[in-house]
Amino acid sequence: MSKIEQKLKAAGITLPPPPTPMGGYVPAVRTGNLVFISGQLPRWGEEMRYTGKVDAELPLAEAKAAARLAAQNAVSVLQAAIGDLDLVTRIVKLTGSVASSPGFTNQPPVINAASEVMVEIFGDAGRHARMSVGVAELPGRASVAIELIAEVRPSRKRAS
Repeated sequence: MSKIEQKLKAAGITLPPPPTPMGGYVPAVRTGNLVFISGQLPRWGEEMRYTGKVDAELPLAEAKAAARLAAQNAVSVLQAAIGDLDLVTRIVKLTGSVASSPGFTNQPPVINAASEVMVEIFGDAGRHARMSVGVAELPGRASVAIELIAEVRPSRKRAS
């Protein structure tokens, strides 16, 4: 069992299966040592677990749970892209979008829940630069979307 798998188990985190893209894009792109993860929603498989505008339709506590799930989806996609989460050297940047009701300005505490997931899984390497924004709508009426950039080591597998 890898170090990261041990951390996941110890933290009681089960990564969801990598979600299927909802459009004409790929879930992850690797260029050099960087992996860019497309925006991930609070879905488990194909089921959107948290919908609606935060504050008016979804309370703050549920919005934080949505951010955690979206972050776990981002890590699941990262794992599918690189094969081994022990290859992650740093979570470089996390961007969080919160579907917000008019006047709602507490996006940072919502996205803190996603940031906490990165630290729980990757330790100090999970500390990252971040942007959190409020938006009018997200695909599928999702309440939160998380985008991620990770730095990784080269794969341990040798090309034939």
